Amino acid sequence: MKSRHETWVRPPGLDPEEAAELLLRDLHSSRAGLTSIEAQRRLLQYGRNELRRRGGRRWPRELARQFTHPLALLLWLAAALLTAVGSFVVAVAVVLIIFLNAAFAFVQEVHAEHAVEALAAYIPQRAKALRDGAPREIDATELVPGDIVVIEAGDRIAADIRLLQGAVEVDMSALTGESVTTLRSAAILDVNVPVLTAHDLVFSGTSCTGGEAHGVVFATGMNTELGRIAALSERVEQEPSPLERQVRRVAWLIAVVSVSLAVAFIPLATFGIGLSLVDSVVFAAGLLAGMVPEGLLPVITLALAVAVRALAGRGALVKRLSAVETLGSTDVICTDKTGTITENRMRPTRVWTASGLLDLDDAAALHRDTPPDPAQVTVGRIAATCNNARLEPGEEPSGDPTEIAVLLAARELGAGLAATERESDRCWQFHFDPELKLMSTIDRHHGRLAIRTKGAPEALLPHCTTFLAAQGKQLPLTDSDRQRIAAQVDAFAADGLRVLALAERELPPGRRPPHRRSDAETDLCFAGLIAMLDPPRPEVAEAVRDCRTAGIRIIMITGDHPLTAAAIARRVGITGSDPTVISGQQLEELGETELRALVSRTPDIVFARASPEAKLRIADALSDEGHVVAMTGDGVNDAPALRRADIGIAMGRSGTDVAREASTMVLTDDDFASIATAVRDGRRIYDNVRKFIIYIFAHATPEVTPFLFFALGGGRIPLPLTILQLLAFDVGSETLPALALSREPAEPGLMDRPPRPRSEGVVQGPMLIRAWLFLGAIVAALQMTGFFFVLTRAGWTPGDPTGPGDPLHHAYQQATTMTFLGMIAGQIGTAFAVRTTRASLRSVGVLSNRYLLAAIAGELLLAAVFVYTPPFQKLLGTAALPASDLLFLLPYPFIVWGADELRRYLIRRHSSRSPRRH
Repeated sequence: MKSRHETWVRPPGLDPEEAAELLLRDLHSSRAGLTSIEAQRRLLQYGRNELRRRGGRRWPRELARQFTHPLALLLWLAAALLTAVGSFVVAVAVVLIIFLNAAFAFVQEVHAEHAVEALAAYIPQRAKALRDGAPREIDATELVPGDIVVIEAGDRIAADIRLLQGAVEVDMSALTGESVTTLRSAAILDVNVPVLTAHDLVFSGTSCTGGEAHGVVFATGMNTELGRIAALSERVEQEPSPLERQVRRVAWLIAVVSVSLAVAFIPLATFGIGLSLVDSVVFAAGLLAGMVPEGLLPVITLALAVAVRALAGRGALVKRLSAVETLGSTDVICTDKTGTITENRMRPTRVWTASGLLDLDDAAALHRDTPPDPAQVTVGRIAATCNNARLEPGEEPSGDPTEIAVLLAARELGAGLAATERESDRCWQFHFDPELKLMSTIDRHHGRLAIRTKGAPEALLPHCTTFLAAQGKQLPLTDSDRQRIAAQVDAFAADGLRVLALAERELPPGRRPPHRRSDAETDLCFAGLIAMLDPPRPEVAEAVRDCRTAGIRIIMITGDHPLTAAAIARRVGITGSDPTVISGQQLEELGETELRALVSRTPDIVFARASPEAKLRIADALSDEGHVVAMTGDGVNDAPALRRADIGIAMGRSGTDVAREASTMVLTDDDFASIATAVRDGRRIYDNVRKFIIYIFAHATPEVTPFLFFALGGGRIPLPLTILQLLAFDVGSETLPALALSREPAEPGLMDRPPRPRSEGVVQGPMLIRAWLFLGAIVAALQMTGFFFVLTRAGWTPGDPTGPGDPLHHAYQQATTMTFLGMIAGQIGTAFAVRTTRASLRSVGVLSNRYLLAAIAGELLLAAVFVYTPPFQKLLGTAALPASDLLFLLPYPFIVWGADELRRYLIRRHSSRSPRRH
């Protein structure tokens, strides 16, 4: 037996195009599949069915990138200037900061990448394999060579498979680049052709868009065609998100401004103010270091990754970091009904035939001792045979919820439900077509063949020419009969019930069954209706209210009857009492200009009997009108609309693999309320990104101010903050609180404001004014007050020497330490001030962010190490401060916080007095 770590190689002589029985023999398998024990043994032998990552070659490039972004280049320039004037110790310190920042940013990016990749475990790709003689849904990574798998419409094929039975349409674009679907059938045998063109083979990574088939797995993992391609190519690099691009542009702006100021100041200070060239260069290097927000990029990356993990825990799996930003600006949600708004737990409630109405909730009516009605018996037979769900005794129901409900109705009507009997009698199947809204089967019945069809009433009735009357007689279907059936459908739909119509046609003996759908679904005999109840999820109404309050418009797009759709939309609050309902036929008659006008001018609108292609048109129309659109979907044909929407949302439970692959976000619980939660979290995270941007930018002013005092003093004022102290401040105290701010709870009123415009940048003028000219200016004033307080108390006057060996040198060291601690104290106040944008801090709780409290505690502990331990005193030039000076610093955080609290109060007061815009 091979080691479990070895890659499986095809046995010598194995040819996937050889006769099916020979291939099964070579794979030591059979049409009944493998036993669970044998499958486990092969899993150990061949390994898991997954592609190996080639991540080992990426990390040097990723790490090198951290040394070349614009903020790192600024520090490299500062180090070069310091080296040029002989300040080698400081230059080494700057280079050390570059390496520390690069390592930190690299670690955060790797952590963010792993966080997103780990989310795949929330929704593993599934596969249906025959194990121990019965179909069983398993994790696709557990497929092994020799497994017999079932492929259905919507499945993403998980291994290289030889078809044994049935036919499927397959999207091969993942391998060939061509999006046109191809037919793959067990009945078409190709010999001596390239494997990708063989009509009886399907391959890992492709998608089944229609049909159903059984096949045997002949290659898994890296031995598949997809694995061969993956082995020849490197992984595609992840594109930076729009937010990261905006922040990088701001970083370049800071770099250009900083370099311009530094370069302009060196000659100005040397020849105008009278500083020495060395002092001028030291000032320029300090200016560059002070302007660099080193932790900005890694903090944003990690904050988005943390948000993605948090959303996954709430039922919303976001597949890209950039989607978190888009969620915050979503202003239209186009949602399905079944399974998203409703519970997708269909239960049959009524059966209607020409003989009358049968209430399935009425136990007495069901068990009345009367002869069975022939029409109801026929309805039960069609419901049981034109069906792919399973309802076996002692087993959990499996299959589509609607089909399970139809089977439940068949059971109440006395029909046999054995899946094995149904499959043995079935000769052909026309799978459900979302455009035709029909499904048909051709089955043997008492030695003859019969076509059984179910589907939407308005889609099925045009194919019917007769109906089943009392005592089982077939009578011509007149216009008045059609009106009576339509009236009953409308009555069911008005109660919020989903309705299916059923019909059949017996084929003459000896005639070959039709293999074209158009020939089969004609001249049918209408048998009856089954009405089903799918109640709304209890939490949806509140989620809808939250979205509407937040200025988010909700549009329901469903394949259900217009009256059913309208009833459910009214019940959960998506629309008012009189919504505009557009049927699929009406939508087809609208031009693109008319559709754009409709979606932009009609507030309460429901699209019913809509095809998946209609979703794409609606998404296009909304996007053309400038809306940021979230679109839900679960079927194969929903994939184009999911890709077109700004946020494509697939269903994790009921959705197909194709839909999940095309989406940006997957709902692990299929619940609309999870969309509202994701939008709320998207807004919160975007707000928090802005908060820590203000927090980081606010430090530029107090970091640059000491060097301005030194330069403008013409040498009469000693440098209030050394470059090493500045670097210690940046490394030791800035990043952890910024990370903690990404965990801020939502501000009150977060979902009361309109969505953020798509064009609105993450960094805006008012943010910079608040950071640089308000919070930063207050901290700068406080720190310089502390510096001059300590220095003048020791008897210093402008121009007095403070260098080593001078009487005032120790006082100068204490003064720079006071500047250093004053910046930290002001920084703590800034951290609390930026926790809210407009609301009072009391509204979110002063102590509610435990991560920030821990970060501040760590910051204070590190400051004590810098100031009171001899090694750092010698390195940084700090000196221990007496208790009186520490008490002098105590009000600093409250002054900064209180000033911003007053500013926010005045803004709220002004806003409340200003007339509201309508």
